[in-house]
Amino acid sequence: MELIRRKAFARAGLIGNPSDGYGGKTISVILRNYRAQVTLYEWDHLEIVPSRNDDSVFRSIHELAQDVKLHGYYGGIRLVKAAIKGFADYCTQRGLSLHERNFSIRYETTIPRQVGLAGSSAIVVATLRALIDFYGVEIPQRILPSLVLSIEREQLGIPAGLQDRVIQIYEGAVYMDFGNMETIDGFSCGRYEPIDPAKLPPLYVAFSAEYSEPTEVFHNNLRFRFDQGEPAVVDAMKKFAELTDAAKAAIEKREVSELSRLMNANFDLRRSICQLPKEHIAMVETARKAGVSAKFAGSGGAIIGVCETGEQFERLQKEMNTIGCICIRPEVEFGAI
Repeated sequence: MELIRRKAFARAGLIGNPSDGYGGKTISVILRNYRAQVTLYEWDHLEIVPSRNDDSVFRSIHELAQDVKLHGYYGGIRLVKAAIKGFADYCTQRGLSLHERNFSIRYETTIPRQVGLAGSSAIVVATLRALIDFYGVEIPQRILPSLVLSIEREQLGIPAGLQDRVIQIYEGAVYMDFGNMETIDGFSCGRYEPIDPAKLPPLYVAFSAEYSEPTEVFHNNLRFRFDQGEPAVVDAMKKFAELTDAAKAAIEKREVSELSRLMNANFDLRRSICQLPKEHIAMVETARKAGVSAKFAGSGGAIIGVCETGEQFERLQKEMNTIGCICIRPEVEFGAI
């Protein structure tokens, strides 16, 4: 029996818009430290096997409440099911024939939930990769992020953006420009430019599941304010794009202190237009007191910054541990931490 195993990794937003849905720019990096993996093999009927995140047996009411906080009410089964349907619809609409063999599919994930590291989209991406291999279908790389986005938005009602899906498809480090979207095969696509991860300075990522908050809690309010034309928000989105271009130049020139300054400015700008949870602010302030730059890595609950030396990193780990945070060196390239 041939096993098909496909992965998709967590991601962190290095700089740019809090979301990419504002016609702006952003740079993201992949985190190979955490991944979603889908295993698929031929079976006599189509079967989606629940993972431990879909468990419905609990030791107490408190354990159930904690599970719902971390994983939501539906686990990852809905993501796998939506990915399968979205794949089938895509193939049907384009006249791509699929063989009649069935399969059993299951997922597992190590990505911390609801801290803005794109755990949900990773499950969808990994599922699509497995289906593409099983059916021998080719889907252009540039379209794939938009297909994933359409699945999450249209089938699951998740108010997502393209950033997470782009970096999880392209991996490494990617500069994204959503200012002039191009329509390809019915999908809206931005301009995606890979960045050599070797040019990045030493980074860190810190997170705490205790301070998690679903992405939609943050983005819904900001989206409304932007659509209403609130001057402070509209102006901030333009500045986020400027910070992204400046950061791209700093990375190319290996100007580490300048990149750190820009990342700090990114968070300060975000804080000026949003009411952020005090626990999330404390994460940034604690990191900065330890002598490193810090900004949110996503919608909240995780931060990212530059941390050049091992001594700095040890000090940072100790400080972050005092507020219940895990601190890691992100693995952006294969075999490089």
